[in-house]
Amino acid sequence: MGAYLYLALAIAAEVTATISLKLSEGFSRLTPSILVVVGYGLAFFALSRVLKLGLPIGVAYAIWAAAGVALVALVGVLFLKEPINLAMISGLVLVIGGVVLIEAGSQA
Repeated sequence: MGAYLYLALAIAAEVTATISLKLSEGFSRLTPSILVVVGYGLAFFALSRVLKLGLPIGVAYAIWAAAGVALVALVGVLFLKEPINLAMISGLVLVIGGVVLIEAGSQA
């Protein structure tokens, strides 16, 4: 499995764990609580594989963090009925733009 496939797995696992953290209601609900622990464990395992396969840590972490932030925000708005406004959208665009610049800079 390539570095970017592991990175996608790390992102999906981290987003699942973060959403489950909210759904666990302070770890009082069993299934979401289990998903939190398993999800974060899988996310860090997959991220460690990404780094072992040679993707620079700055690039890997930037992509992982920014994708996680954007996806959690999207799930929050679409499924958890959380509010969003222009300032929040602008912030997400800036975060993603920053990651693109980091990736581009690492290729130079």
